[in-house]
Amino acid sequence: MSGRSVCVYCASSNDVAEHYLQLAADVGAGIAQRGWQLISGGGCVSMMGALADGARQAGGRTVGVIPRALLDREVADTAADELLVTDTMRERKALMDAHAGAFLALPGGLGTCEELFEAWTSRVLGMHAKPVVLLDPDGHYAGLLDWLDGLRERGFLSASGLSCLVVTSEVDAALDACAH
Repeated sequence: MSGRSVCVYCASSNDVAEHYLQLAADVGAGIAQRGWQLISGGGCVSMMGALADGARQAGGRTVGVIPRALLDREVADTAADELLVTDTMRERKALMDAHAGAFLALPGGLGTCEELFEAWTSRVLGMHAKPVVLLDPDGHYAGLLDWLDGLRERGFLSASGLSCLVVTSEVDAALDACAH
């Protein structure tokens, strides 16, 4: 599906292992190779930077969305084809959502989880029908997924709500899920 934009959530911490940087670069390249546009958090460091670099090196178009307060902290991706600067994190997420045809979360921390949960919750509530995908190649989210299954078992999350989140361990499968 050409013309698709995929919003990718991932770590901006410089403390992550090298294999996570490679994963992000592979995802960026995979998005570009499919002729899709990358929507990211607008940073040039850590996984966020590797993601955007991977997309551009494979000929892809990148759009970064970054709050003004994080321009210095995350170091803005000035190489982005389009860099949108917002006043708040809420505005950032709204712009990322508006540009996205699918949402893909890679390993990350609090911010990644918060963005994933918001996109997923909106999908469960019927506010959009865009794919929401979690790429977890090495069990990074194992504890979270166990907790979510426990929520379902205790009646706090429906099976249909849980099924709105596609979980996979392979880049190609994650990108395939973004196409639906």
